[in-house]
Order: sequence, then structure tokens, then C-alpha cells
Amino acid sequence: MFENNSRTEISDLGEFGLIKRLTEGNELKNASSLKGIGDDCAVVDATSDTKKVITTDLLVEGVHFDLSYTPLKHLGYKAVVANLSDVFAMNAIPEQILVSVAMSNRFSVEAMEELYDGIYLACDKYKVDLVGGDTSNTKQGLTISITAIGVAAEEDIIYRNGAKENDLICVTGDLGAAYMGLQILEREKRIFLENPNIQPDIQNYDFIIGKQLKPECANKELEALKLAGIKPTSLIDISDGLASELFHIAEQSNVGVIIYEEKLPIDQQTFDVALEMNLNPPTVAFSGGEDYELLFTISQSDFEKVKAIKDIHIIGYCTPVSEGMFSYTKSGTKISLEKQGYKAF
Repeated sequence: MFENNSRTEISDLGEFGLIKRLTEGNELKNASSLKGIGDDCAVVDATSDTKKVITTDLLVEGVHFDLSYTPLKHLGYKAVVANLSDVFAMNAIPEQILVSVAMSNRFSVEAMEELYDGIYLACDKYKVDLVGGDTSNTKQGLTISITAIGVAAEEDIIYRNGAKENDLICVTGDLGAAYMGLQILEREKRIFLENPNIQPDIQNYDFIIGKQLKPECANKELEALKLAGIKPTSLIDISDGLASELFHIAEQSNVGVIIYEEKLPIDQQTFDVALEMNLNPPTVAFSGGEDYELLFTISQSDFEKVKAIKDIHIIGYCTPVSEGMFSYTKSGTKISLEKQGYKAF
């Protein structure tokens, strides 16, 4: 299948380039496989009335989390939320998860119980069932893999490729807080390593640290959209950063994008800490990642309905693909959008 005549570094392609390279020749062989690789979830046939959506995620110690400041209970909760967010991003309802864990001998039974306490807490909150998984040992560290399964009527499923020219671009919640929470935790870790007698100073950063360690899904906003009679034309969750997700929708929907930085929802604590660390708040919102908010597009005819919904913000609109990807600063300067955000490789 692959003809390898030379060596290519994975870092040259990046995460999404690698996925494309490995899967571009993949063909779906079963009629029940309705949507394969390329969206938040795969979609498979279930019954004549419903479809199953399936997603999986891998979290590796030292890459995706640092146990020096991440409690295992919080890690278990966050691992589940990260997967359920993908299910909600298909406009589906999560029902089951499978959890696989590989751990080194530095972890005790009690440590694993703490991890699973967080997993069960998320299952209770979002009403999903833990139905299976696997455990294994590893030479070092901790690795968690979670698969989430959801259900939706076929006509309710929303993909990334449905945005149209002139559609409004919306986000839920606020952006950049999780990233700034991570910066505070990393800063305090460095200070502690330099001088263990200095205790971490995190009491004034509760909101952003909470967004990093214990995020939530934006399912309530989805429910509000349904009650208002609004069905987004495209939908994705914000895990790798707003800019990265905008490119996913734009490329798959064949549209351009205009975003107004003054419309970006940034919490005051996020804004203040960004300035404290000499970071530009809109840049943090565009590139931060791990917000687990929803990015979606709607028809302009839904403008009056959507602006009345709490915690949903209109940040721009779709343009012809030939016009490219841009944002406007508060001063009116037009800036080309870049694929900034979390990079796995």
C-alpha cells in the first residue's frame, strides 16, 4: 500500500498531515460505515431510525498531562469529557465509554481507584455507561485511551463540511482559559523545582486552573439551540485551538472566514493573566486549545434566535473560499489567520 523510498520526519507533516498520509487510501468496505475518518466521530448504521457515532482519544503522561500538578481524579474526569465533547460535536448524545489504561509499577491500586473515581464522576454527570476496556502494564508512565459511543437520528447529525457562504460563525462559552491555567501551573511547577520551600501560588487563578484541570462539555448550549429551533450547518469542538478548528471547517466546507477579535469571548481572568504573562489575549483565544467549547456555523436567518441564547457568541462569518482566512483586530487591522494551536508532533 505504501511505497517508501525515502525518510520523512513525522514533525514535517504534523498530526493532521500524518493522519491524512496514513488514511488517504482507506476505503470503507461496509454499508454500515456511513462516515469514516475526517470528523469529530465516525458514524455507523445502527437501526432504521438511529446512527451510532464513535470516537477515541489517547492521553499519554508527559505529553498530554503532567501528574506533578494534575490530580488523578481530575485526569480521569477530563479524559472522559474530552471524548464526550467529540460526541456532542456531532450533535449526538453520548451513551457508553470504554476505558483502556496502561500503567507502570509506580502506580498503586489506590492510585487507579482515584483515576476511576474521576471517570465515574464524569459518567454520572453526563449519564453515560462504562461498558468495557482493557488494562496493561508498561515500562514507564501512564497512558489512557477512551472510546466514546453516542447515538443520534441521521437527520440530526452535523458534520464539519456544511458551512455555507454568509453563514454566521459562533462559539460557546469562553476561550483561552484552559491554556492560561496551564501556563500558571507550569510557572508554579518551575518555581517549586527551583526552590521546594516556596509553595505554589494559585489561589487567585481558580477559574482558569479549573478550566484546565476539570473542563466541561458544552451540551447545555446544544440543548438551547435545539429548543430555539436552530440546527447548525457545521459543528466541531475546540480541542486544539479556535484557529485550528476554523481551518477544519473552512477546508472541509470550502469557504473562507472572517473573525472579529473584539467578538471573541475571553473571561476577565484569562485576559488579565495573559497580559501578566506578556501574551496577547486574542492570540491566546485563537491558539490555546483544550477549551472543549463548540464552534459552529448557522444560517443568517437564525441571527435573532441565537443572539438571545446565553453563552453563545457570534464571532464572524463565512466568505467565499477565494477570500481566504482573516481576522480583524480591534483597531480594524486585517490579519491572515494561521493554523496556530496544539501540535501533537
